[in-house]
Amino acid sequence: MAEIRPFAGWRYDQKLIDQIDQLTSPLFDVVSDKQRAALYQKEFNSIHLSVPQEKAPALAAKSRLAKWKSQGILKQDKIPAIYVYYQYFSLPGSDKTFCRKGFICNIRVHDHEDKVILRHESTMPFSVKDRLDLLHETQLNVSPTHGLYTDTDKEIEGYLDDSMQCPLYESEDYQGVRDVFSVIQDAKIIRRITGIIKEKQIILADGHHRYGGSLEYMKARKASNPNHTGNEPYNFHMMFLTNTESDDLRILPTHRVVNGLESFSEEWLLQQLADDFIIKPVENAPDVNEIILGKKWAFGLLVGDNAYKIRLKPEKIHDITWNFPSEIKELDLTVMHYFIFEKILHIPGQKQVDARNINFQRNFTECLREVLKGEVQFALITKDISIDTVKQVCYSGYTMPQKSTYFYPKVISGFVFSSIDENEFHTPFDFSFQ
Repeated sequence: MAEIRPFAGWRYDQKLIDQIDQLTSPLFDVVSDKQRAALYQKEFNSIHLSVPQEKAPALAAKSRLAKWKSQGILKQDKIPAIYVYYQYFSLPGSDKTFCRKGFICNIRVHDHEDKVILRHESTMPFSVKDRLDLLHETQLNVSPTHGLYTDTDKEIEGYLDDSMQCPLYESEDYQGVRDVFSVIQDAKIIRRITGIIKEKQIILADGHHRYGGSLEYMKARKASNPNHTGNEPYNFHMMFLTNTESDDLRILPTHRVVNGLESFSEEWLLQQLADDFIIKPVENAPDVNEIILGKKWAFGLLVGDNAYKIRLKPEKIHDITWNFPSEIKELDLTVMHYFIFEKILHIPGQKQVDARNINFQRNFTECLREVLKGEVQFALITKDISIDTVKQVCYSGYTMPQKSTYFYPKVISGFVFSSIDENEFHTPFDFSFQ
């Protein structure tokens, strides 16, 4: 099934580690404009590799990477390793400190039809192209994607805990999360971890576009290489793996905000919704995200100065014409994307991944602010999704609409980078880990 390997990572030189907080950055698809502006002022911040600000970003990243290597800003580890990564965090309304435990490795890239690495979301082609260009020019996996394996015995966590007795560095990131990083280079332990994962399917939790970029790159290189063996560096991708059976795996809702609709009005929207939804005004708008909890096919609607709870009329579920099995049709987000985005806004399901007037917002308060200030026309408030639902979708072979999940916290970029350059991928120690 899944094949993982240790790798000799590129990391910031030891003399810079005491300022690691100034070197890490959010993932390319969650970094805000304000964060970008601040991080671009930091000369060696990893954002210059993950989201370059130049007009030709991929070429700029390639040039910068070569410079950082020659100057010793980045140095490659001599021995392949599995990199342990713990994230300590808290959530509103809870006094508990959570710890999401995982490790970073290389993983063999598979087409989705192989059913080894399972996706649960659709991707947006323009974002895949962006990541593909960056990978092509730099030959570097800058940010790990997030994958999930299922292991009820939790054996791997024991090895990770032992490694965390001697962390290499730690930092507090932009989310207020404490990130701690260590390394495993023991060949016997690594062989055991790879053996456990070999029996698993991997669910792609976060990073569908980065993984999509690696997949497209692998296909292109394979097609142009008559001597393809499967062991070339382009067959591998950097991934952060965590256990679905962990008590500290959290998925937060991702809301939808809509703008740019012609001849839009609140009255028009409510009239359109009335055919399929039960609509109830909510007196206090900040309560709408709690009012919909535990209610199937219920969403919050923020429009103008008003808030509503909208809930699909039960008999309408049979009107969905999309060719999905019933368990996929009955997902909240399928209902939203069919009845609102396709039926009312006339954006066909297959074109919604390219719909630039549908945007995504995790922060409910920010949704409320944007609507009240008139920055967006309306917001649809969703509920969180369980890991069991994610598994159900993955194993069905279907996908949910894009940005259906928000695994929290997000991993950060800058702790380690994985090269797929032929001259940097292999080491004299590789045989020890086979």
